[in-house]
Amino acid sequence: MRRPAGQPAGLLLFASGDKLVAMDQVFARDDALAPDRLRELSRRSDLRGWLQTLSHLGAIGATGTSIYLSLGTVWVAVPFLIHGVLINYLYGGQHELSHSTVFRTRWLNEFWGRVFGFIVIAPRDADQIQHFAHHRHTQIWRQDGELFRQPYTLRSYLLRLSGVEYWRSNFAALLLYAWGRVGDPYVKPAQHTLVIREARLHLLGYAGIAVVSFAAGSWAAILYWLAPLLLTKPTHQLQNLIEHLGLPHTNDIFANTRSTRTCALMRWLCWQMQYHTAHHAFPSVPFFRLKELHHEVFTARGIQPPMMTYFGFQRAIIRALAAKDEAEYPDDRAWVW
Repeated sequence: MRRPAGQPAGLLLFASGDKLVAMDQVFARDDALAPDRLRELSRRSDLRGWLQTLSHLGAIGATGTSIYLSLGTVWVAVPFLIHGVLINYLYGGQHELSHSTVFRTRWLNEFWGRVFGFIVIAPRDADQIQHFAHHRHTQIWRQDGELFRQPYTLRSYLLRLSGVEYWRSNFAALLLYAWGRVGDPYVKPAQHTLVIREARLHLLGYAGIAVVSFAAGSWAAILYWLAPLLLTKPTHQLQNLIEHLGLPHTNDIFANTRSTRTCALMRWLCWQMQYHTAHHAFPSVPFFRLKELHHEVFTARGIQPPMMTYFGFQRAIIRALAAKDEAEYPDDRAWVW
């Protein structure tokens, strides 16, 4: 039985115990893409997964080496900042790994997702649970895992953009989970043990790094990891905040999700997540096929999803929030474009 045109398909998850393993479903209109073509575009590739993963990690290795070679000079600031941006955007990889679309070999997605989650201080299981709630309930207040917040004021938005509020909420969630307290409604009771155990293992790992660093009298973990990660978070927030903010709170993926006009370098850095509307419509399609998907669903049909540049969006959102708070704008219409 076909769904009425314009309605999203139901959520189909592959489960393993209490874990969410993959997301193979359609949230787009029935006529957006033929099923056979979707199956073709959804094919994973270990080769493409390794090329993206190793090129990103290789770039981090190169900037880390540049920091070491330029220590004691004013030039160290340049590789330090680039290094931090590269580390932060590992979250683009973690996001795709959570969808199990980076590698065809399934366990590689989980392995690298856990590694990246540890590095960017966003434990994989908790982040995946939140993210899948975001896909299932995109732009629906208090059901969307990314909308479990108060509407923005200009002040609270700028704190989020700066990274201050991002890190405060991330660390608070990590500590609460480790303490055994799970209050987020999108985390099901059967998943509580999973996120609690994961948070405790993360804290144990971070404590181990701190102990080894102190014993060795080494600042390497601070210099090559924590400091660049924490201080360059605003650059990553440019991507996090542009994807849905200021768009209507409806179930129409083609209206409630924004893509980003940018350059090839930024698309590589963000694992092609700038084709965000296409990704939300068909989350099973791997990152390296999103450009094709965007072309077929939108460009070839002469239509365009909501789309802005990074700095164009920032100008518009700051101007809008300077005029009035997010809560004063209508939920059913776009107020940033």
